[in-house]
Amino acid sequence: MIVFPTIDLAATGKNIIKLREESGLSVRDLQNIFGFATPQAIYKWQHGTALPTIDNLIVLSAVFKVSMEEIIIVQTKISA
Repeated sequence: MIVFPTIDLAATGKNIIKLREESGLSVRDLQNIFGFATPQAIYKWQHGTALPTIDNLIVLSAVFKVSMEEIIIVQTKISA
């Protein structure tokens, strides 16, 4: 048996929402911090349809004052 870690996109998205709200930030605030023209990328992160890039994770970890490991939700899958 081999255990493979995988990123749970939906749980990570919910976690980003939780961390954003705990930080007192709106989606618009994050959009301004990142300098995005639209908030679409942030909504995709929150809905679990996309993950932030590594450089964006670094910024999120600084903004939320947590480690990148505290943003990403990892689950393990067992394969035969």
